[in-house]
Amino acid sequence: MFLRQAAANLIKRRFRLPSQTVSSTSGATTIPLSSRTKFSYQYHGPKDFSWRMNYSHRDPRVWLFLSGNAAIILAIHSNTVLAKDASIESSPENDMEGAEAMGLSKIEDGSVISNIHTSKWRVFTDKGRDLFLQGKLEEAEKLFLLALQEAKEGFGERDPHVASACNNLAELYRVNKAYNKAEPLYLDAISILEESFGPEDIRVGSAFHNLGQFYIVQRKLEEARICYERALKIKARVLSLNHTDYADTMYHLGTVLHLQGKGKDSEALIQDSIRILEDGGQGESIMCVKRMRNLAQIYMKSNRLEEAEKVQRKILHIMELTKGWNSLDTVITAEGLALILQSSGSLKEAEELLERCLDARKTLLPEDHIQIGANMLHIARVAMLNSNQLKKVDTSKAICELEKARDMLNESIRIAWSSLDKSMRQNRKIHSYGASGDNGKNFRVALVILLQALDALGLLAINKQELQESKQDECLPNSEAENALLRCISTYKEFVTEMSIAEFPEVKAEYLKCLKHLLSLNGNSTTQTSQQSTRVNLQDLRDEIKRLELQLSPSRNRKI
Repeated sequence: MFLRQAAANLIKRRFRLPSQTVSSTSGATTIPLSSRTKFSYQYHGPKDFSWRMNYSHRDPRVWLFLSGNAAIILAIHSNTVLAKDASIESSPENDMEGAEAMGLSKIEDGSVISNIHTSKWRVFTDKGRDLFLQGKLEEAEKLFLLALQEAKEGFGERDPHVASACNNLAELYRVNKAYNKAEPLYLDAISILEESFGPEDIRVGSAFHNLGQFYIVQRKLEEARICYERALKIKARVLSLNHTDYADTMYHLGTVLHLQGKGKDSEALIQDSIRILEDGGQGESIMCVKRMRNLAQIYMKSNRLEEAEKVQRKILHIMELTKGWNSLDTVITAEGLALILQSSGSLKEAEELLERCLDARKTLLPEDHIQIGANMLHIARVAMLNSNQLKKVDTSKAICELEKARDMLNESIRIAWSSLDKSMRQNRKIHSYGASGDNGKNFRVALVILLQALDALGLLAINKQELQESKQDECLPNSEAENALLRCISTYKEFVTEMSIAEFPEVKAEYLKCLKHLLSLNGNSTTQTSQQSTRVNLQDLRDEIKRLELQLSPSRNRKI
């Protein structure tokens, strides 16, 4: 209850926006005009919401239009993606699949066909929608342009049908990332809605909600915040503070505030949006689970491991009840909990969960699937941590843990190489070496795992030598560790050349770790023998490290 009041107070404090807030510099808005509206949010898939309400006016023309307009609005679904690092992407494929999954049907709004223009508007809109769903965006654009023209001539320049046509065309441009073309269309649509139904109408609130999504895709967080706050203000008046649509916008606003670094306000909104779903009997829904996952990630990023663990356990409990361990969703959730436990030092439970995940994956996936290699890498890391805890108590057991880790790492490396080889052969068949599409994504994942496993193997060799030679006066050259780290570096350089993956920061970050560990390994060697044995130039290493650190620095990324 406290959090809900806090959210309501936040709304009162922050809402100072008249309807004129969105100007020509604003972005787009999707415009659900029916009394049943669907929303979605980045990387979370389609979400279906509905509301019942009484309108103060009963214009027959408007009601006939509203009854079928959900079929017209393609922009209802905005299936964008938030990376773990808060980067956001949108692809035509995701939008097409999302719109199709929502079951958009052909226009059946019962409108009276008053002239040839309104008839053409219906035909162009239906055909454009079908082409949009098929991914034929160029052909769909032509039909949406014609539909907009016919809507203006048949219904009038400021009719809601024109808003719908503007919105459809704007969504197509958004999918194509032609944001400069989409923006004025979105603005026209929202302006028409405000004129037609008033600035506080629920349809205007829905338009502002989706306008926020348009801004998020472009990383315009402050503009997105303003739009979500406006939408939340309208929904708070028209709906109720316990309504799922209100909770949806609350969650979106909370996510934006998190990306802006406003942690307390963000968490209060996200927590309350989850609570509303739970109170409404939707606590086990996909939507609620995804919100909880986001909340757990927020806790992890702020190193609040205990809170993250509680949320993740709750999610795992839901997964076990609803899907069981024959589902990869359950396995991935359990693995997430294991990694939290590993970070908090609960190594025994983390290891047990990871081993159970590995057994499940071996049943559900091909034997050389990259997820199995990643799972083995996680187990190896836990074993290395176990060894570190045992080294002062029982050296032999500590070495046994390292041997277990070595076996897991070698198998993880083998699987990652196999996956990379498969991706390369697929690319060669189509004479393309760009790391794009699903194959490119799989390639990057496999390469990151390979670099991590090789780096871990180098650290393992260092740890093992320390255990075996702890009584010696000086450290001897560790050729095994150096070999693993040099393999890590050579692997990166090979695939940078052949697969053009150097622009991906997650790959660069792993390469940078290898360089630093190699520099530390050789930089700590003080004897003449060790200095002569190294196969790297230490100054070159330092220069390369500085170059990568500059490329990966937050200030440089913000400028880009």
